[in-house]
Formats: sequence, structure tokens, C-alpha cells
Amino acid sequence: MRRQLTFAVALATGLMLAWQHLTTGVPAHHLLARADMPAISNWWGVILLPLLAWVAASRVEARYGAKGAFAAAPGFAGGLLFGAAVALFFSLGRTDLCEYLMQGLLLLAFFYPIYRSETLLGFAFGMSYAFGPVLPVLVACVLAVGGYVLYQLPRVLWSAVKAQKR
Repeated sequence: MRRQLTFAVALATGLMLAWQHLTTGVPAHHLLARADMPAISNWWGVILLPLLAWVAASRVEARYGAKGAFAAAPGFAGGLLFGAAVALFFSLGRTDLCEYLMQGLLLLAFFYPIYRSETLLGFAFGMSYAFGPVLPVLVACVLAVGGYVLYQLPRVLWSAVKAQKR
């Protein structure tokens, strides 16, 4: 599964970059959207996104075994749709909707493990067209940490409360 997913992500990234190169040129995105900060080219996606796919597929195989692709597909699809929605609303100039989506994601993190690698891969891949590959991967890393804390903290506290009652 690792090779197939990594190849598929590399192929999709390569096709997206080829299309950008042939039409408008491959964009570069400034850090923090400030022109005085360094710009990072979308060409980094050729390395970064397949690497993220390889790591995510390795984690999925370790967690689910041979049937990992089927078990991880809903998380990947949800992350992909969410990332694409954020990218679409940002491209349309609706940053207010992006903020609402991100706040809603933090609420969702209490009930669903958004920190899993397949969800983060889908999220970063879905956002990569509008934001390039680097920013979505950095945001995904922050969401992984925050999502883990938000998902696990109530469960740990509930276990402590239950243990206190005994």
C-alpha cells in the first residue's frame, strides 16, 4: 500500500505542477502571506507530499494491517474534503468561512481523532493547490498535536474521575 499511495500522490502532485507550469507558472507562497518574508515554491510538493504519503501509509499499515487502505479511506476522504473546502473558500476570498471551518475542526477534534495520519495527509493534499505544500503540512502538524490533546484529554480526565469514585 505504501508504494501505491506514494506513487499516486507523487503522480497527482506532478500533474498539478505540470498544469501550473504550463498555464500560469508554478506559484511561490510567502511565509505568513507577507512579501517581506521568504517565498516557498510549490515545487517542494514533489518531495514533501510523497514523503508525507509514505509516512502516513506506514502508520496506517502499522495500525490496521493488510486491510489498512479500506479502514483509512474515510479519514483520508474527510481530510481531503475539508482541506479542499478551506482552499476553495480561501480562493474565493471567503476567509471568514475558513475561520469558521477551522474553529469547527477544533470542536470536531473532541469527538473524532483528527490527528491520525490518513486524515492529515488528506487535509494537506486538499489544501496544497491553494496554499502550496509547505504551509498545509505545517498546519497539519499543528492540528495533529492540538487534535491529539483535544481528543485524549477529556478521556484521560474522565478515567481519572472514574478512578476517584472507586
